[in-house]
This record gives sequence, C-alpha cells and structure tokens, in this order.
Amino acid sequence: MATISDVAARAGVSTATVSRVLNGKSTVDPALAERVTRAAEELSYTPNGLARNLRRRETAVLALIISDVENPFFTAIARGVEDTAQAAGYSVMLCNSDENPAKERRYVEVAAMERLAGVIMSPTTPDSDVRPLLEHRTPIVTVDRRLRSADCDAVLVDSRAAAKEATLHLAERGYTRIGCVAGPAGVMTADDRLAGFRDGIRAAQAKSSARWIRRCEFRGAAGRQAADHLLSLPEPPDALLVSSSTMAVGVLQALADRGLRAGRDVGIVAFDDAPWTTLIDPALTVVAQPAGAIGQLAARLLLARIADRTTTTSTTTMRAQLLIRDSSHR
Repeated sequence: MATISDVAARAGVSTATVSRVLNGKSTVDPALAERVTRAAEELSYTPNGLARNLRRRETAVLALIISDVENPFFTAIARGVEDTAQAAGYSVMLCNSDENPAKERRYVEVAAMERLAGVIMSPTTPDSDVRPLLEHRTPIVTVDRRLRSADCDAVLVDSRAAAKEATLHLAERGYTRIGCVAGPAGVMTADDRLAGFRDGIRAAQAKSSARWIRRCEFRGAAGRQAADHLLSLPEPPDALLVSSSTMAVGVLQALADRGLRAGRDVGIVAFDDAPWTTLIDPALTVVAQPAGAIGQLAARLLLARIADRTTTTSTTTMRAQLLIRDSSHR
C-alpha cells in the first residue's frame, strides 16, 4: 500500500506539500498540486482515515445506534458495519436505543460532543431529534428506516413487498384466516409490514378481520402476549405473519402452551432468518433480509460521506427473500 512518502517521492515534492494538496489547501502552486494529484492517482494512494480525522479534530470512531442488539437482524448489521469500518481504520461504538427516543437522543448528543466521525442509526421515529449532529455537521446514514428530520443517506429493505409476498404464500398454502403479529405503530418497518400484509390479503381476496391483527413491541414476551390474545379468540387465525424473529420466539411459545404445532395447526411466517430458525421442528419459513450487506453498504456510504460531504444523498432499497420451510405447510 502506497504511503504519503511514496507520493511525495513520485511527485518530487515534500510530504508537507502532499498533505496540503490532499487536504484541499489553496496555498500550493497549481503545477505542484497537479503533480501531487497525478502521483496519488498513479499509486492508488488513500489517505489514512485516522490521521485525517485527527487533523480535523475528529475521532476515528463511528457510532452505530440500533434499537436492540439482541435482535439477530441488528446483530448482523452491526457485524457488517464493523468489518467495513475496521478495514478503513475506524472503530465502532455500539449503542442500543431500545426504541426509546430519549435514550436515542442521549447517544446522539454523545456522538456530537465527542466529535465522532459519523453516525449510522436505525431511528426510533422518522422525526428523531438529530439536531446536535446537524449542528456539528456530523454525517449520518440510516439503516432499516428513513429519517425525515435530516437529509442523509439511507439503506432500506422493501418490507412492504416482502410482507405481501409472505401473506400471499400463506393464502396459497390453503390458510383462510390469516392474522398478523405486527410491530409498534409509528415504526417505519412495522407500519410497512402491516401495510404489506393488508396488500397480500386484498390480492388473495382472503377473509380479513381487524381482530386478527395485534400490534406489540419487537420483543419475545410481547409476541407471546399478542399470540395468546389472537389464539384465544372465538374464531382464531389459522396462520400468522410475524414481524420479527424475536417476536416469533414468543409466538412459538404461545403455540406450545396450547399444544399447537406450526404448519399443522397454525401456519407461521416470520421476518428475519435467525440462526435458530432451521434448528427447530418444523423449521421456520422466514423473510430473510440482507442484514450483513445492509451494514456493509451503510458503512461504505458513511465513509464516503466523511471524505466528501458535498455529494447528493442517496437511498438504496434492497430486496428480501422468502425462504419456504415447513412452518407454512399444512
């Protein structure tokens, strides 16, 4: 890998001159600046991220603010972010917001006060308060959810289309009373998945009832409570679309409490392909999201934004994949 000394030797200038050119200083003779730029390109020289940030009085640390590190989806995102950041010379500070706007705000304030180089976050709401970051001109990239309160890059998944596909799959398998254990209202992904569920019910011309929809937190205990409610109805649903793998754990516990079996008695499709989903019997049909790729892309976008804050922001929407297993077979 080329160093700043290699660039200086190729251009026939001092390392100080190279540094001034690459940091955009206007005090360098244009002819010398052109020689330095050409030498850097020929050597494929990339400035060291840590040193560059120290010159700017920034810390070579990125903050990753997610709702729950125990959720395998966010764990995989975190791994993708860290691998990419480490390769570029950055460390990652992991923060759990627990879907709590006040807790999220405290982490935002810390990131701004400590002059972290950038923030990747899954905002608790589209209007999450990120003013401290904007005031410090700290780059932001969001994952899984959009942020209306700031113009920033985003990496999303088409949850609505995926939920529709999963619902249609259950209808095609012969389930006629399809319900949904949905996430909390106001959370973008939860709202999108519920909207996709309703799209699928309409497209399948299936029987629908508001009683077969239960909203709750993305937690196992909450999923269990929601499933208990739905399965206790006089006419309970015979299939469920579950909005996360953590909720699915609770749903499966509720089935076991009643001696019911996924697939045979109640069809189940859940979001996220957690490691345990193929270890149970029957294996769980899931909507697999490219979580690792989301984290990697978000980190690359943030690093690019740190290097150049003038480019237009972008939104990348990835596709999820329905992995059909036995829990959705009669």
